[in-house]
Parts: sequence; structure tokens; C-alpha cells
Amino acid sequence: MTKSYLLGLLSAGLLAFRPALPGPPAEPLKAEASQDLQAHYADYRQLAQRIWGFAEVGYKETQSSALLQKTLRDNGFAVQAGVAGIPTAFVATYGSGQPVIGVLAEYDALPGLAQQAVATKTPIAGQGAGHGCGHNLFGTASVATGLEIKKLLKEGKLHGTIKVFGCPAEEGGSGKVYLVREGLFKGVDAVLHWHPSSENATMVGKYIANSSAKFRFHGVAAHAAAAPERGRSALDGVEAMDNMVNMMREHVPQETRIHYVITNGGKAPNVVPDFAEVYYYVRHPNRADVQAVFERVVKAAEGAALGTGTTMDYEIVGGTHDLLINETLAHALQANLEQVGGVTYTAPEAAFGQQIQQSLGVPAPPVAQAAQVEPYRARDLGGSSDVGDVSYVVPTVGLTAATWIPGTPAHSWQAVACSGLEVGSKGMMVAAKTMTLTAIDLFTSPELVAKAKEELKQKVGSYVYKPLLGDRKPALNYRD
Repeated sequence: MTKSYLLGLLSAGLLAFRPALPGPPAEPLKAEASQDLQAHYADYRQLAQRIWGFAEVGYKETQSSALLQKTLRDNGFAVQAGVAGIPTAFVATYGSGQPVIGVLAEYDALPGLAQQAVATKTPIAGQGAGHGCGHNLFGTASVATGLEIKKLLKEGKLHGTIKVFGCPAEEGGSGKVYLVREGLFKGVDAVLHWHPSSENATMVGKYIANSSAKFRFHGVAAHAAAAPERGRSALDGVEAMDNMVNMMREHVPQETRIHYVITNGGKAPNVVPDFAEVYYYVRHPNRADVQAVFERVVKAAEGAALGTGTTMDYEIVGGTHDLLINETLAHALQANLEQVGGVTYTAPEAAFGQQIQQSLGVPAPPVAQAAQVEPYRARDLGGSSDVGDVSYVVPTVGLTAATWIPGTPAHSWQAVACSGLEVGSKGMMVAAKTMTLTAIDLFTSPELVAKAKEELKQKVGSYVYKPLLGDRKPALNYRD
């Protein structure tokens, strides 16, 4: 490395202003970190299990967030809680100087998916939500990564800063967007994330952009039999809107996805509803197309109100960008994932897996496929995530790990069951180790950081990041 190159990195803020400190090469550090993470497996499994039991929905993750914050604080992190106007969001920091490496942690559950950790559909009585996306594992693995890097920083084997970002309400609440909008990722050199899945793979596909809103119709109540002419049905407004949007499906770009649920359709059949609400998602790989289709959905709502003699207002709930893939970081992560390897099941776990697969009702890959690491290739990630917004402001890389039996879909009772068992915790450790090893690369290779930043700059081009949800405050009650 030439002197002029080092000076360039210093002026760009890619290296801290300190003399070069000798230390062990990356590979011995990686071996040490992997062994240490495995040594604390029981602690991390217990942490994930507690969050699985809390099963708190977006922006209501009070116990889950507090537990992760306490774990970090007890291990020497400085924790800033309630950031970006969100009570359950936090930023935990350890160390000083460059590089600054961030790790994203999620911990929200999904409504309507309360399920026991068994291979048959068995709801948990009195519980309204469940970890059908495995975010109990997500948050725990990310915190484990932060703690392992902190240990190496404290021992002087690495130099720089590690930040763990507590990110609530990924499931529709766009929590990370508010953190980005607040400027909390300024000065961060690279960000690591992951997601539970049924396979081990580097994320080199795209999450798609998304806009969501609740449309509320207001009518006039009346006796549905004695005086129907005096009523104006808010439910009619919702149904007219839904009909028009469904007709739109023939005339939108084919990659578009539009979903809705009627969250309030009235209270009694013999009362003309004076209030009704429908909750919409619009998705497309291109954020501009999302905005264009969403505007047409709004027009359909306006037309429905006009035609039914009702009034309508709507609230933007969330909006997320597509995911920018940073191939510089993705190739580095792939090498580490291959080094870590996949998940090996015991005989009882494999038998459980076969029961889960039978319950799916469709062909599934062999249970043993969880031990494999998928080759580096582009793939369709299918859904949307607010990590997309992070990827537009800082180099970002992620992976999926086999926390669920191969073939298990996300947002299913089967995923909830797996997320509460050893089969899930084993995959969680694959993620924690892979992110930790990749973080070590970032701490020990300023060239890798510089190349990743240059790639991001080229991909963003002239685009100036702007949140799709505008300047609204966090929708803290969107799950009510």
C-alpha cells in the first residue's frame, strides 16, 4: 500500500487518525471469533427464546428491545434508546475511530401467527402474534456479532467502532427508514444484516420497493332495513375501491404486487357502516413504478368515495426502497459463509423436519439441504424490507441462514415453530459467525471498505435519497 493511497484514505475518513498498530492476521481472528461465539451458544439460544416468547408486534417490542439493550449495555456498549422518535429503537456503540461498522437487529413479530414450537398447527391460546419471520433469531444473532467484535476491540486485536442498530417494525412499519431519515447512519462505513430463511445464501437478489397506506371511508349510519336511503355506506366505499384496484391489475407493470385487507368493515349487518378501513400494500422492483401505481390506487379511493357518497382520507403507513446489492461486500461475505458452512441436524431434528415438510402439502427439498451453502448467484428475494433504504446511504450486505426446515415459507406457523427450536438457533449461529467474520474483514481491510464505498457511489449515481413515506412521524400504532 503506497503512502499516497494511505493519505487518500485518511482524507476520505476511511482510516482513523492513529499510527498503524500491528495485530494478528484476519484468519486466526476469524477462527478465534467462531469458537468464542459457539462457546456462548447456550446464552444466545436463551436470549432468542425469550424474545420468541415475547412475540411483540411492530413498535410494541418493549420487552424485546429492552432485553437486547440490557445485553449490550451489560457488555460495555453505550446505548442510546428511543432514537428517531421510536421508543423501541436504539443505537448501541462500542469503540472509537474508523472504520465504523454497523449491524442491523430486528425483533418484531407478526400478528395472527401465535404457534407452539411443535410440528403440528397448535396456536398458543391468548397470544396474538408469533415470530413467523424469525426476528427473535435476527436480533439475537446481530447482538452476538456486536458482542464478539467488541471483545476483539477491547483486546486490541481490532481497531475502530462497532454499532448495533435496534430496528423495530420491519414488518410493514418501515422502522429503519426513520433511522436513515434521522441521519443515524452518517459516518458508518458499512452495514451487515441477515434474515432467517430455509437456505444459507448471500443476498444478491433484490428486495422490492413498497408503499403502504390505510384508506379510511366515512359515511352516514342508518337502519339498514327501515331507512336504507338515509345511509351512506363506508363499506361500500371500501368495496368500490377494491373492485377498481382489482381491475387495475390488468393495466400495471407485470412485476407489480398489490395486496389489501379490510381492517374494519362495520359492526352489524343491520347498521349501515359509517366507518370502514382498508390497508393496502403496493410493490414493484422500481421505486418510481411503486409511486406511480400508488397514485393510481389513491385515485381509485377518491373515485370510490365520490361514487358512494362517502368521504375518504388516507394515512401513509410505510414506504421502502429496493435493495442495492454491493457486490464488493457480497463476494467477501460469500467466502465467509462458505467457511462457516450450513446447519447439521440431529436425528430427532431431522424427523421433526420431515413432519414439518409433510404439513406443507407441497414438494420440499431434502431436509439435509440445510447443511449446504448456496452458490453465489442472483435470486428473487420476493418481499420488501426497510433495509433497502439503508443500502442507499451506506454500503450494505446481508445473508440468509437456514433457521427453518428446507421448503418452509416465511410468515407461516411452520416458521414460527422452527424459530422457537434448536433448528432455528443453529441457523442463527451460522448468521452470527458469518457476519462476525465479514466484520473482521472490514476492520482489517481499508481497501475493501474503500472499494465498497466506490461501488455504492457509482450505483446511486445522481439520485438523491428521499424517503418514500415523506416527512410523516413513525406510525407507532399501525398494528392497532
